Amino acid sequence: MLNHFHYFQEALDKRKANQTLRILKPKSEGIDFYSNDYLGLARNKELQNLLLKQINDHPHLLSGSTGSRLISGNSKEVIETENFISKEHQNESALLFSSGYNANLALFYTLPNRHDTIIVDEKIHRSVHDACKMSHARKLKFNHNDVENLEHILKRQSGNCYVAIESLYSMDGDFAPIQKIAEIAKKYNAFLIVDEAHAFGVFGYGLVEKYQLQTSVLATVITYGKALGSHGAAILCDEVIKSYLVNFASPFIYTTAAQDIQWRSIRTGYEFLKANKHASSSLQENIKIFHQQNIKTPSSENSPIQAVLISDNHRLKDLQETLLHEGFLTYAVFSPTVKQGTERLRICLHSFNREEEIIGMTKIIKDFI
Repeated sequence: MLNHFHYFQEALDKRKANQTLRILKPKSEGIDFYSNDYLGLARNKELQNLLLKQINDHPHLLSGSTGSRLISGNSKEVIETENFISKEHQNESALLFSSGYNANLALFYTLPNRHDTIIVDEKIHRSVHDACKMSHARKLKFNHNDVENLEHILKRQSGNCYVAIESLYSMDGDFAPIQKIAEIAKKYNAFLIVDEAHAFGVFGYGLVEKYQLQTSVLATVITYGKALGSHGAAILCDEVIKSYLVNFASPFIYTTAAQDIQWRSIRTGYEFLKANKHASSSLQENIKIFHQQNIKTPSSENSPIQAVLISDNHRLKDLQETLLHEGFLTYAVFSPTVKQGTERLRICLHSFNREEEIIGMTKIIKDFI
């Protein structure tokens, strides 16, 4: 036991020396360029007042669920919210989860079996990699957004294949060539699963809906803790997949259901999103302002996530701390979250950022690159 604690401390000391030690600390005060609150809904007073009215009119929404959805936690509220979501996204059904992480665990741990292959974009979210470790299926990686490499791998496989991508990648801020990948998956009878965590809300209901790919995608993951400013996630799929997950997905079966206020918040958020489409237009204007400052980035031109690559950990840390000292909240991403040599400052742009704030932040960045 003592040897193990010695190992733990050594690992922590190594991270501390590399300036990559993660610690929990209170949220800092400053100008937000690091949260996923792309449309400002998490701080929107009008939306908050709508939710307060819902609670005042229906205080039972705050009651605990008291169990998993297969025991005592399957309320009328969650059923109505799932039906609402499936109709909004033009999908046959939806299954709600407490988080996108749990939704991905459920999908990739449950659906593929030991005779199947999961082929993931090398930059897919960590939750998918973790789920693959739990699965009995074989996992392969294809080069990031490389359709030719994906096809090269697919044509060499036998048995069922699952292809996993994000529509908008959370670390690089670039888009998947989702239409081409859907064509390749269909050509080789592979099952495509798309994580829309960072595209939903920013680009309507996501890129699957934008390109009308619902029938080409086995399952789509929508999360609500980002552009919607709420919490939780939904898997969009057909009734057979939903029923299979309810019966066999451990992350669903053994998780206590959330309070009904979470499900009501999601439904209210959708309605608010539809009535306030100007927020996404304001966000796109701010993204344009950022690009006008000529900061080199691998991110897509209209993405709210902009990565500035700085492979020197000390320099990256100095930049983040300098920005913080000037009141700008950003996030430095070190390895192993990203590959060594691709460390970056991750900047999230929002509908509520002001032009002078964006220009002030980029002036400091230019001094470091």
